[in-house]
Amino acid sequence: MVATFGLLLLFGLILQAVAADDARRIRIATAHSALTLLVGEDGRVYELGYGSVNKNGFSHERTPAREQEFYPQAGDGFVLEPALQATHADGNVSTDLIYLRHKAQVVTTNISLTRIELKDPAYQFFVTLCLKAYASEDVIEQWTEIRNGENGAVTLDRFASSAPLLHAKEYWLTQFQGDYRREATLSEEKLTPGTKVLDSKIGTRATRYRIPSFILSLNGPAQEDSGEVFGGSLAWPGSFQMAFDVDWNNHLRALCGINPFGEEYHLKPGETFTTPAMLWTWSNEGKGQVSRNFHRWARSYGIRDGDTPRPVLLNNWEATEFNFNEKIIVSLFDGAKELGADLFLLDDGWFGNAHARTNDAAGLGDWQVNTNRLPHGLSYLAAQANQRGIRFGIWLEPEMVDPASDLYELHPEWAIGQPHRAPDLFRNQLGLDLSRPAVRDFVWQSIDDTLKPNPGITYLKWDANRYVTQPGSTYLPAGEQSHLLVDYNFALLNIMSQLAKNYPQVTAMLCSGGGGRVDYGALKYFHTFWPSDNTDPRDRVFIQWGFSHFFPAITMSDHVTKMGNRPLKFALDVAMSGTLGMDLDVSKLSADERATVAAGIALYKNELCDMTLRGNLYRLESPYDHPRAALDFVASDGSRAVLFVYQLQDAANKTVKLRGLDPQMRYRIDEVNLPAGEKSKLAANGQTIDGATLMRDGLVPPCQKEFESSVIELAGEK
Repeated sequence: MVATFGLLLLFGLILQAVAADDARRIRIATAHSALTLLVGEDGRVYELGYGSVNKNGFSHERTPAREQEFYPQAGDGFVLEPALQATHADGNVSTDLIYLRHKAQVVTTNISLTRIELKDPAYQFFVTLCLKAYASEDVIEQWTEIRNGENGAVTLDRFASSAPLLHAKEYWLTQFQGDYRREATLSEEKLTPGTKVLDSKIGTRATRYRIPSFILSLNGPAQEDSGEVFGGSLAWPGSFQMAFDVDWNNHLRALCGINPFGEEYHLKPGETFTTPAMLWTWSNEGKGQVSRNFHRWARSYGIRDGDTPRPVLLNNWEATEFNFNEKIIVSLFDGAKELGADLFLLDDGWFGNAHARTNDAAGLGDWQVNTNRLPHGLSYLAAQANQRGIRFGIWLEPEMVDPASDLYELHPEWAIGQPHRAPDLFRNQLGLDLSRPAVRDFVWQSIDDTLKPNPGITYLKWDANRYVTQPGSTYLPAGEQSHLLVDYNFALLNIMSQLAKNYPQVTAMLCSGGGGRVDYGALKYFHTFWPSDNTDPRDRVFIQWGFSHFFPAITMSDHVTKMGNRPLKFALDVAMSGTLGMDLDVSKLSADERATVAAGIALYKNELCDMTLRGNLYRLESPYDHPRAALDFVASDGSRAVLFVYQLQDAANKTVKLRGLDPQMRYRIDEVNLPAGEKSKLAANGQTIDGATLMRDGLVPPCQKEFESSVIELAGEK
């Protein structure tokens, strides 16, 4: 009897302990993943695990080791790579964050928001960890709010958006780096003990050399369709830092956020600093599912009008560069109409009078129509385009100024630069200081004055062709010069938000000289981005492959040009796997070439774009590992699909196995976008084959020679 009572008492104590632990546990879950946190008995918030929703992640330790702190701070006890480093108003360089409370709320049937409030017990210094879970997309968005309730300024030396801890035997990191015309190049490596840093320090259009997105694979290199993989992407257009620290216990800390280099921030009493959001997703089905998670999230929450097809445009740059007038531009509209384009985009060179923009050395900042070139103005051009049944768009670079401009002569102090240093020009231009309120007003007014009087303009290409090399402001006081790049990018996002809010009917492309601004902070206010000024379709296969890991096809502006002198069909087939556009001098195309382009545009608009822009992407064969690239897009209900195959080297025909199809559905196979009068050499052309067979046995596309390509439609039949 005594023994039985003892067992019952012990069991009761265990139940009480479990209940107490459950009360202290915070779980942020999506359909297939969960992040589990624990409020320790010391009041700190610890991470128990992030990964499969079926993995409990529960630790029986009442207070885990300090290495497991979810958002580590600098200066108080245990030495970790800190997510937060602050100097308090009294000079104390230590911070101690203790749990106050948390609140989980249902935002929609798909979205939940958890806010975890922390406070330093010695100071009126507060940090709120914000975690928004998107259930069906398996994405967790995290940001941090830092509030100063002290009597004086607090200096923030580090202020990460996110710092999760991962647990595995080994970690493999894939970054997406490069330079102008070779953007988003994949590079994978195994992480070893110590810290690996991926960063940008160039302030604006900061993704020129690498994007703020990465893949982390556990226990082996990243595979397309298998293995446990995390994907991370920072929603911030400025300098960023991703630090991956493998500690002495072989745990991996991923500290992600604004780059603290040269950007310490002085938080005044009563102010709150809100970091940009860090997006995370997890998959146990390889990096392909990570990409599809990001794509679904982006189409619903991350970009403008994510379910709306983008217009097929014709840009005048290849035809004219700076050498045009009103008559020449109007003459190009008929070519756009003939090809079947939806819109004509007038690129650089339409503005400036005293400093006419006839080359790239003058005029930036003077956003008035050049009356010599375009005497009837922009509304006249829009009307002429509309008469031909096409829309009209315009190019702007509102953040920049040329020294040869009215604006610079009037306000040289508005340009970013350092005292006692000669201006460092790039592309003959300087950046405007958006930390200055008058500059912010001017930049917005330049956009508003272009669009508001000209309602016929329904497309805006926002360019940015330089970064910051002399981060100085004549507006900010000496002690706040390090605020420049932070304030600049917050101001930039605010102006972009105004554009989206005030002009919802204007489609917007985020250009930035090609690949210079590819992040979900800016893309929230845009429909597409320009991946690269390199439009050679062979190179674009690699560039678009890299960006596809995080950004859906509907966001990528892919234009057909003559760069590289590749076969026109190959260029069309590559461009049709994204948002199709044209950068061609139509007058220099032969009749057969015009017919080829027109047929390709019609096929894209009428049959393909619904799958490529809204469907699920499956990367089948990587151009990094094979003599060809292959990918398919599958409609969300599995009823239709399109397969793209690009031959990059001479090689024998081999089978390509499709993925994502409905195994039970039968699909009719049709090769499309064939040259006029040419019949398909695809053996399975015209046949009907079930999805299970196509995924198991595949197809043999008729591609062997370099620059051959094939587009194959699969239409489900019930």
